[in-house]
Amino acid sequence: MKDFFQLLKRNKKLVIGLMSGTSVDGIDAAIVEVTGHSLETEVDLIAFETFPFPTGVPQRILALCQPDTGRVDDICEMNFYIGHLFAEAVKHILQKSGMHTGEIDLIGSHGQTIHHLPKDTNTACNVSRYPSTLQIGEPAVIAHETGIPTIADFRVADMAAGGQGAPLVSYPDYLLFRDSTKTVGLLNIGGIANLTVLPANGTFDSVCAADTGPGNMCIDAVVSEITEGAEHYDKNGTRAAQGTPYQLLINEWLKHPFFHLFPPKTTGREMFGHTYAMECLAACRKHKLPDNDCIATLTELTVQTIADYIARFITGQNPIDTLYVSGGGVHNRTIMRRLGELLANTAVESVDNSGILADAKEAIAFAILANETLHGNAGNLPSATGASVRKVLGKFVLP
Repeated sequence: MKDFFQLLKRNKKLVIGLMSGTSVDGIDAAIVEVTGHSLETEVDLIAFETFPFPTGVPQRILALCQPDTGRVDDICEMNFYIGHLFAEAVKHILQKSGMHTGEIDLIGSHGQTIHHLPKDTNTACNVSRYPSTLQIGEPAVIAHETGIPTIADFRVADMAAGGQGAPLVSYPDYLLFRDSTKTVGLLNIGGIANLTVLPANGTFDSVCAADTGPGNMCIDAVVSEITEGAEHYDKNGTRAAQGTPYQLLINEWLKHPFFHLFPPKTTGREMFGHTYAMECLAACRKHKLPDNDCIATLTELTVQTIADYIARFITGQNPIDTLYVSGGGVHNRTIMRRLGELLANTAVESVDNSGILADAKEAIAFAILANETLHGNAGNLPSATGASVRKVLGKFVLP
């Protein structure tokens, strides 16, 4: 293991970023060469893989997210088991890349969120008397099994300072994508969709970010229910493309209080999870919509909530010139087509076009955040999360 002070002196480091999102479809692992830190940060992606969870694990994780099924003994056990799976992902990507643990300086692990109860001033959306968040995937297990120093649990320092604990990718977004002449948007469509907006020639304080609402989460749940588990997502958005959205229902769903909250704001399965998706599906069936129309309607909800957020909170101040899209939603051709149609004055394109691999973007972000923590640099942006101050994020665990 490299000495802590040796690491600080290295201008270039190899960092592995680990990420599992609200879609619970696997562990993203990225080996990233990080040069410099803070505003001098540059990254080079060495390798990336997504490792699916073993059979039955996504269902066990999703059960933890439900208040009526998330038992404390299961949470305790899964915290360590998910840590073991994250460590296995590290070993697998090193093996595939022909590298060994001694070459890696640091791991940055987001973990797996199982519950997120952010601060909320709107009583209609308020779900917690005391704002809190919980990510599992024990970093002590990752560090021990890999022999690599690990930084994890990034959200809690921001929440301790009164923030939402997310989106934390806004800081890496600023480091990598800020532009002196154009306003850039970074839209990640995972289980939940979140958007970072970087005004042209802007400072840290000018960055705006928030969750816009459901991303793939409701679509995936409805596809799985309709196909009785034979399909878990709408591949390429094909089913949605074959259906017709039912705007009357979408208009009703758009009345949800979350969509009217001012940023910064975050959400998750607690608000837009399986229960919400099944309520939406029941409404579709009440109107006797064919299966693909149901999927098209949920898909259109995702697109319209993103476009509506931009129209309400962004366009008047900083019209977005280029919107880079990442996450699973970037592969949904119906989502991408409709975003292009609704955001006619914005260039909507995959973040691949910027030189950053779309599927790897969030794992890269947590490699960057780990490097910032190592150097004692704050990793949150209060304008994005609502925190009272900037904070150094994460907890450092030695092997």
